[in-house]
Amino acid sequence: MASDAAPAALGISGAGDDWAEACTPLRRNLQLLAPDEVELAKLLLNEGQSHLFEHWLEPGVDDDKKRSFFDQVRRLNSSYPGGLASYIQNARKLLADSKAGKNPYDGFTPSVPSGEILTFGDDNFVSLEESGVKEARHAAFVLVAGGLGERLGYKGIKVALPRETTTGKCFLQHYIESILALQDASCKLAEDKCHTKIPFVIMTSDDTNALTINLLESNSYFGMEPSQVNILKQEKVACLSDNDARLALDPNDKYKIQTKPHGHGDVHALLYSSGLLEQWKSTDRKWVLFFQDTNGLLFNAIPSALGVSATKGYNVNSLAVPRKAKEAIGGITKLTHVDGRTMVINVEYNQLDPLLRATGHPDGDANCETFYSPYPGNINQLILELGPYIEELKKTHGAISEFVNPKYTDSTKTTFKSSTRLECMMQDYPKTLPPSAKVGFTLMDTWLAYAPVKNNPEDAAKVPKGNPYHSATSGEMAIYKANSLILRKAGAQIADPVIDTFNGQEVEVWPRITWSPRWGLVFKDVKGKVHGNSSVSQRSALVINGKNIAVEGLSLDGTLIVNAIDEAEVEVTGHVENKGWTIQHVDHKDTSEKEEIRIRGFKFDKVEQLELNYTEPGQHSTKA
Repeated sequence: MASDAAPAALGISGAGDDWAEACTPLRRNLQLLAPDEVELAKLLLNEGQSHLFEHWLEPGVDDDKKRSFFDQVRRLNSSYPGGLASYIQNARKLLADSKAGKNPYDGFTPSVPSGEILTFGDDNFVSLEESGVKEARHAAFVLVAGGLGERLGYKGIKVALPRETTTGKCFLQHYIESILALQDASCKLAEDKCHTKIPFVIMTSDDTNALTINLLESNSYFGMEPSQVNILKQEKVACLSDNDARLALDPNDKYKIQTKPHGHGDVHALLYSSGLLEQWKSTDRKWVLFFQDTNGLLFNAIPSALGVSATKGYNVNSLAVPRKAKEAIGGITKLTHVDGRTMVINVEYNQLDPLLRATGHPDGDANCETFYSPYPGNINQLILELGPYIEELKKTHGAISEFVNPKYTDSTKTTFKSSTRLECMMQDYPKTLPPSAKVGFTLMDTWLAYAPVKNNPEDAAKVPKGNPYHSATSGEMAIYKANSLILRKAGAQIADPVIDTFNGQEVEVWPRITWSPRWGLVFKDVKGKVHGNSSVSQRSALVINGKNIAVEGLSLDGTLIVNAIDEAEVEVTGHVENKGWTIQHVDHKDTSEKEEIRIRGFKFDKVEQLELNYTEPGQHSTKA
């Protein structure tokens, strides 16, 4: 029902001329507004946003656009903790700090935090993996997947990209199969009857929401029960046109506020407002594991890192890898303020070096005796203890520390080159924690845990030699390297790699070895299934897809694929030699190839293979 509220209802009585000018067109259109829209208009005017209404035409002209404007304002107000008023007020403060050149780390002294440094395959690592698997039934997983693959040269959603092209399984399929493998293994270790289903949340955006749902539905959720999966869609935030935090209008539509992504830190507010956290607590969840969309090695690290959280009692556990000094990856750092406050957070690499130099470290971020920086590299995978996490979010309603990064036209810092917005990062959650919070990290080898896919071929080729490419090329080759090294540690003889160049990136090419998560979830699983003097040549490809497949004295020189249902116990032995799959170079500009192939720079010519399929329960011994 339209409101016939008087102009005073807008709260503009006695206001200055700028309000009066804006309110003339707004007053003319007052009869169009519902009561809640009047309140939203008052909010905007009270926060200095009168310019949003200056161009409004008389009633009867663009009325649908005026209603759409308030639909958008309603969404922006409801999706931000504290509403639009809080957003604008926070923006004014952060923009003032930015203009003044305020250093967010003034008064803080950095030091190396405490954490756990793991060595793959030793007794401690195996023990922590077992502890982590036990804890998994008390965990929930959250995938932050709000981005498209445009930066990679791929038009689809990143989680739909093949993790590797030996099997063609996409990232999302691998993640779901890994969670299901953890779920099954954890239940088997439970002393009581266990029917738990590990919750899985995917944070999407306007760009990815429909495509993510379609990917799940068209693949029957990759074997996961649909009731386990929750989709939380992230909303964008309003853009800011100047230091006074005036909201920017869309240049193509004067009845629309320009918006941009707020950052993956929104995941905390979404989880809080959804009610899922309290629901998880009521069903005996203890841990929330956050991860990002294209790290194909992540689940090699999850079991042991979760074991660290459980055994050390970490409220916050950041997964980390060694980083070279000044490498373009944030460093996990303990900061101590002159007033005694402390926090353990990620400090971006371009801030860490000057911070160290300013606090008595003349060499800044320098490598130590390990040939790495003492500040571990943050890979944006977090494990949070659920109880303290809920209590902290109750204080902030899910809001976490924000920053603003306007691009100014000149040194006066009075005008922006283009509109800006507030941003937040998932890993900045610990900034709000009290000093009593137990915040640590788990460090493991890069080859085992970290191979993100985020750079397109052109950008990757420009990376200085020796630095990681973080491309689809390096991401896939890293999977084969990790699996080869794991099998070596398990006792198999795996040939050394050769060096080749794809899309201008020089990489190690190891045997193309992959397996399903239910075959090799943790190192103990792999070691228990590889026996005898097994060997794999460099030109070989080995695909193991099944739970109970033992490799007993296998000699492989070619391509072997073994598929088995879980009820089949299979022993594969003997000598396999065939022409195998050869690697063919592909130019990333060759539009006759699919995007997911072009961005890798190679494809497989499947000349010859041996494929073994076991579809019947029972024991099977095959001498290949």
